[in-house]
Amino acid sequence: MKCPFCQHTDTQVLDSRVSEEKDTIRRRRRCLACERRFTTYERAELVMPAVVKRNGNRVDYNPAKLRGSLSLALRKRPVAVSEIDAAVTRIEERLLSDGRREVPSQFIGELVMAELFRLDKVAYIRFASVYQSFEDIGQFVEVINQLAGPPAPGDRH
Repeated sequence: MKCPFCQHTDTQVLDSRVSEEKDTIRRRRRCLACERRFTTYERAELVMPAVVKRNGNRVDYNPAKLRGSLSLALRKRPVAVSEIDAAVTRIEERLLSDGRREVPSQFIGELVMAELFRLDKVAYIRFASVYQSFEDIGQFVEVINQLAGPPAPGDRH
């Protein structure tokens, strides 16, 4: 680590501590040339994959857009903010663990659909209607019937 005062490259770590959030390491250092002390912070850099849109354009992953899509679908639904945060975290972990440098926007849409299915069926249908571009009531009925499952033996409609 280069000293910020004299630019010497030899420094000694005097103390290391993990932050309360457990996502950063704080290191207290001393320059071996000028004897001055300074603090550095170490944090893992996680690079999210680029998103390939349907038209072929590539854009940077935007966590605010993901959160906004989930929040819009879940608007006025009985789902806690902590559950939305957990869903965003699960989606981001999946994107990171997948290991790809680029992912199609459809892949993210499918991950959102899976999370909404788990969280709230009404929000799932709302999102599906926009994401899959429903054009008539029949498509809504089809998704609702899929959610309801097959009729039980002996049921008559």
